[in-house]
Amino acid sequence: MKGRSLRLANWHSHVIAVNAPEAVRHWLTGGGSLTNKLKAHSRAFRVQKLHQSPALCLADEAAAIGLHRPSRVIEREVLLRCDNTPVVFGHTVVPTSADAGDWPLFSALGERSLGSTLFGDPQVRRGELEFARLRASHPLARRARAAVGQAATGLQDEQILYARRCLYQRHNGLLLVTEVFMPQVLDLVPSAVNSTLENRT
Repeated sequence: MKGRSLRLANWHSHVIAVNAPEAVRHWLTGGGSLTNKLKAHSRAFRVQKLHQSPALCLADEAAAIGLHRPSRVIEREVLLRCDNTPVVFGHTVVPTSADAGDWPLFSALGERSLGSTLFGDPQVRRGELEFARLRASHPLARRARAAVGQAATGLQDEQILYARRCLYQRHNGLLLVTEVFMPQVLDLVPSAVNSTLENRT
């Protein structure tokens, strides 16, 4: 039981509950598109698609997407890169009960930003943000480390990673987006050219 509990995260409705440093809270909170916020802090922004395929959802996200237990979903994982540095690990799950009419562009996203698609669709309803501290044993923390390479990011073995997630609904379809923030996000500074993007949706 203890091993299973270490693979779960406690998700909170207020960022204060995760005791994140102020610099991290700047990235965890705030309205608008994270894509635009990252673009405003870099000269070159890129979405690197890792995979998009059927999978089992994680134990601590099943209830959030209306499932009684971990079940099959379509899973998409990406790295968001600013000036080629990976700064956010993105994890999205869509229940298989959703159809193409619910999320018509999801299957063909490729390396386009999911966030831009969600914020640009007036039929999408956005839920409230939730926040968590991810232990090194949490599946998303392990996947994020594997995706970016622990040595490349300077991550310590037991370093806590901060994450947020949000539930979206379009018609009858649900979609849960989780973003894990890597330490390098704190090195970003606003770009003079793109800084006006940060406040746009």
